[in-house]
Amino acid sequence: MDGVIKVGFFGCGNVGGGVYRLMNGFAKEIAHRTGLRFEVKKVLVRDVNKKRDVELPQEVLTSNVNDLLEDEEISIILEFLGGEEPAYSYLLAALQHGKTVVTANKVAFALHWHELQKAAKESGAGLYYEAAVCGAIPIIHTIEDSLQANRIDRLYGIVNGTTNYILTRMSKEGEEYADVLKDAQRLGLAEPDPASDVEGLDAAYKLSILASLAFHGRVPFENVYVEGITGVQAEDIRCGQELGYTLKLLAIAKREGLKVETRVHPTFIRDDHPMANINGAFNAVYLNGHACGEMMFMGRGAGDLPTASAIVSDLIRAASAPKHCYPTFENDLYPTVSLENNTDWRCSFYVRMLAQDQPGVLSSVAKTFADHNVSIAAMQQKGEVKNGRVTLVFITHAAYEKEMQAAVKEITPDVATVESLLRVEED
Repeated sequence: MDGVIKVGFFGCGNVGGGVYRLMNGFAKEIAHRTGLRFEVKKVLVRDVNKKRDVELPQEVLTSNVNDLLEDEEISIILEFLGGEEPAYSYLLAALQHGKTVVTANKVAFALHWHELQKAAKESGAGLYYEAAVCGAIPIIHTIEDSLQANRIDRLYGIVNGTTNYILTRMSKEGEEYADVLKDAQRLGLAEPDPASDVEGLDAAYKLSILASLAFHGRVPFENVYVEGITGVQAEDIRCGQELGYTLKLLAIAKREGLKVETRVHPTFIRDDHPMANINGAFNAVYLNGHACGEMMFMGRGAGDLPTASAIVSDLIRAASAPKHCYPTFENDLYPTVSLENNTDWRCSFYVRMLAQDQPGVLSSVAKTFADHNVSIAAMQQKGEVKNGRVTLVFITHAAYEKEMQAAVKEITPDVATVESLLRVEED
């Protein structure tokens, strides 16, 4: 059996505590399966006297980052700080000191991947990040390793458990967004400040990473179109259900040649699509490769032990690797051959409007759509006439985003008011 590998922690919150418990409680099994033994030598914290859920020996705690960076015995650092700073600066310093890094930090990683990878390659250190996307689901390792013989052309992800829980409750119980959010916060499924989740940013960071790996080219975070779920109304979910659709916050990536579209937004998918049955706080990734065909991975995307599962697996992989590997694409801020960002994608659309209850209104709406190359696939009138207006719901055939947006802007209040516009994926 090999000697003990000494590691350090940057931070030790909920996930860090889960990793510490897993490393200790599962140590015999890890040693038996891999021949590896680990010891946590130092843990960087802000307050060494703070009471923690996990019991750490007092001598391992420090508030000085240099106690980890300058300790030559520590060869691997696990990072649990979260957010961009100081996590990025600490990760960069660790790699520059030749220490292999394992991180679950999608923000620092997505924004600064190119700098972190450059530092890792220059020092010969490893950079592992499975836990940055979808917790316990081994999607990154699968794309990087198991699916190398594939050309992936599309990927759909439910990659944020908070929003999936909220939309599931709204769909199954007919509740409004604000009420479900409050309940999710009470249950600890949503943060006191849920903006990163409900506004789609968390999913966008993860999609930047997944799309880069799937398409073998850097997809910057700023190239991801982002729209959250804060404007979703229970009425639209009900209307979609009557038409055979389920609403999810989808992370979508598609590639055609060098043109790539990456977008995060509420999306209607057909009830018979495998992703439609991913409920609660679960995550899933659905992709298509030219050789493997369609595949889907699902599991718990957050939580201390599911995330710890991915981190400890990366730790074992890092400690076992005879040579660290890095993504093969040109991972620079401005690569010489870059993927082109497509901002005018094609998809179907769901439109709900309150229309004047008078002759010619429907033909006027249809003409406005037609003038912008948008054709109607289905239309329903909902409910009774109220205040001289009636609810109309449309599903369109596939149309370009910019033409659809232009069409709804052209509809005037004397004809109808557009109450909701949501995208539909029919694949």
